[in-house]
Amino acid sequence: MEYYAVIDTNVLISALLSKNESAATVRVLDAVFEGKIIPLYHKDILNEYAEVLHRKKFRLQEEVIQVVLGAIREYGIEVFPQPTGAILIDMDDLIFYEVAMEKRDDDAYLVTGNQKHYPFTDFIVTPAEMMEIIGMNK
Repeated sequence: MEYYAVIDTNVLISALLSKNESAATVRVLDAVFEGKIIPLYHKDILNEYAEVLHRKKFRLQEEVIQVVLGAIREYGIEVFPQPTGAILIDMDDLIFYEVAMEKRDDDAYLVTGNQKHYPFTDFIVTPAEMMEIIGMNK
């Protein structure tokens, strides 16, 4: 079964920096490459991913960044959301929320390490919760 999910930038960063292959963030990214999670994105999300992944403090290799961004484009679905009117703690997160909301009819999730930045709802989940949902919990 496939699951649709918007993956927050903090999850990608955590996965790429983790030295623990069984970390939930790493398993979320693995699930994208395995086709179990279909990433949902918008150009603004891709732009944020690129900007954050290129920050010098993370010291990520360009090849790794391009593989991740390429996989999201190749395996994902671009979404053009309608405005929700939601007011979030960090309005930079709005596009992630609105993309997930646009695909709620397809049971889309928003996977984040910062749940407090979003409204409390059952489709905004942690990486560990997403792994439980798709049956990849360890």
